[in-house]
Amino acid sequence: MMRSRFDEQLDLLNLELIKLGALCEEAISAAAKALLDNDAVMRDRAIAAEREIDQKENEIEAICLRLLLQQHPVAKDLRLISSALKMISDMERIGDQAQDIAEITRFINEKYISNHKNIADMARATIKMVTDSVESFVQKDLALARSVEAYDDVVDDLFKKVRTDLTRLIRQNPDQGDYCLDLLMIAKYFERIGDHAVNIAGWVVFSLTGRHTGELT
Repeated sequence: MMRSRFDEQLDLLNLELIKLGALCEEAISAAAKALLDNDAVMRDRAIAAEREIDQKENEIEAICLRLLLQQHPVAKDLRLISSALKMISDMERIGDQAQDIAEITRFINEKYISNHKNIADMARATIKMVTDSVESFVQKDLALARSVEAYDDVVDDLFKKVRTDLTRLIRQNPDQGDYCLDLLMIAKYFERIGDHAVNIAGWVVFSLTGRHTGELT
């Protein structure tokens, strides 16, 4: 009976992590649309999603603490619960950075944004990383977790391309320096979101193997 109740709580933990992951995906997508489509509604949605992420983080933390205090987890279960606590911290930071991206669009939303395919690709790549990292935890998929760690190279390469594009644009149009710096900061936030997805994947590896291979920040 005790183990059955424990397993029910673990199932609830997985469900709530899926919801938190979906909120992170929504926040990133909304922030990207706010930038690329000059969409103020999406900007506000990204900011609202960040608040929902904070609330969901608190709910998951409470589930984890109940599991630790009311049950007697064995070593494998303890790794899983402690990994979940670490993961939600990274996911909360993802929400913060999506909000930061949305806030920056306030300063550039009057400008016509063109030829920024690499930033759009960064947004899609980071969404994939976040989705796959959470899915790897829920499915206990070690190969998927490790693929997230490897995919970080894609985001890093895209960041370098964005930086090159913006450097060229500044040289051609010095008066657009502030605009380019805003876009570079947005690209940096996408890169950091990718890093947090790597952290999440690293904690999945730890929960399954007892060894952490992620790049903790």
